[in-house]
Amino acid sequence: MSKQTTELTNLDPRIKQFQSDIRAKFAVENKSIKKGQIVFVGSSLMEIFPIEKMQKEKKLGLEKIIYNRGIRATTTADLLAHIDLQIFDLKPSKIFINIGSNDIGFNVPENTYLSNYDEIFRQIKEKLPNTEVYALAYYPMNAVYNFGEEKHEHASMFATRSNDDFAKMSEKVAALAQKHNYQFINVNANLADENGNLRPELTFDGVHMLPAGYEIVLKNLMKYL
Repeated sequence: MSKQTTELTNLDPRIKQFQSDIRAKFAVENKSIKKGQIVFVGSSLMEIFPIEKMQKEKKLGLEKIIYNRGIRATTTADLLAHIDLQIFDLKPSKIFINIGSNDIGFNVPENTYLSNYDEIFRQIKEKLPNTEVYALAYYPMNAVYNFGEEKHEHASMFATRSNDDFAKMSEKVAALAQKHNYQFINVNANLADENGNLRPELTFDGVHMLPAGYEIVLKNLMKYL
């Protein structure tokens, strides 16, 4: 399987500028952070996880500091392109990854996406052989509730995303994690309703969660932190 070695070029210029700005911010922060800590990495679903704020305010009792290196609209190819900035520069002792939902949403071919994910794991294994790695299952979504968006916005959001697709890809990510002796974890308990959809009170658009949703995820994550 060949890797997708180039990043997507058809993103909204405003998003690309935001990505550039946040990467510049991370580059500065990485010079002074404490190494050997915990890193959360991924796309917007990780970026908006207020885990750093939660750790400060909730006094989680952890020995390690959590650094969030999520960036919106990130694909597996993007993470490969910036893996030093988002992972290796921090020399973490634990990594929690939630990446690939944009690959699915942007119609990146499955073999390319999985090859990229495999390469991410391979590089981590090579450069950080003693680091614990946890790949997260994809969160459930809610494509049936009306969140106030325009019909075309709703159609665009869910045209290439579904809970079934995410469940199937989660299984394949789990297999990749097992291949590299990493852990695959499902921290989605209590996020979905009786029909398997993300509970509407936990999301503002059916995909991205509100802090209340991340409170649940954090509770489910604690035993791994």
